[in-house]
Amino acid sequence: MASRTLLTPCTSKSQPLIIPPKPKSTISAAAVHHRRRRELLSLTASVLAAPWVLLPPAPAQASNDEEYVKDTNEVINKVRTTIKMDKNDPNVAEAVAELRESSNSWVAKYRKEKSLLGRASFRDMYSALNAVSGHYVSFGPTAPIPAKRKARILEEMETAEKALSRGR
Repeated sequence: MASRTLLTPCTSKSQPLIIPPKPKSTISAAAVHHRRRRELLSLTASVLAAPWVLLPPAPAQASNDEEYVKDTNEVINKVRTTIKMDKNDPNVAEAVAELRESSNSWVAKYRKEKSLLGRASFRDMYSALNAVSGHYVSFGPTAPIPAKRKARILEEMETAEKALSRGR
């Protein structure tokens, strides 16, 4: 048989489950309407006055294939000369800094071009630049690139050059 305390109802008062409503504000409905209207108008004015609405879109930076081919060949030559430098050469750090600057500007310029993203030359060049930059960021500008990585980078640049010569 169960004990008597379990069968008898609880005599303590429980908390109400309904949250009492908050007292109404003294602001009139008309004042709220005017405030919301002002906020909407100021938001609309700020969007319409934005510079991207007033100015026409800027033309693409990479205007033609000739410029892309020229810039890509320049970067390929810089990569080749830089990664073939001796680690004891006093100019290696400066050459790496120039290479990183030119590769960053090449990537920034041509990554936005939708017409170039599917090209084999762009893909291989981007991969090679990523490997070179990643190495120098991780190990410093004076660290030599390991032979296996160097061979892969040079191979990717050769295939990029071949693709460029074929217009791909």
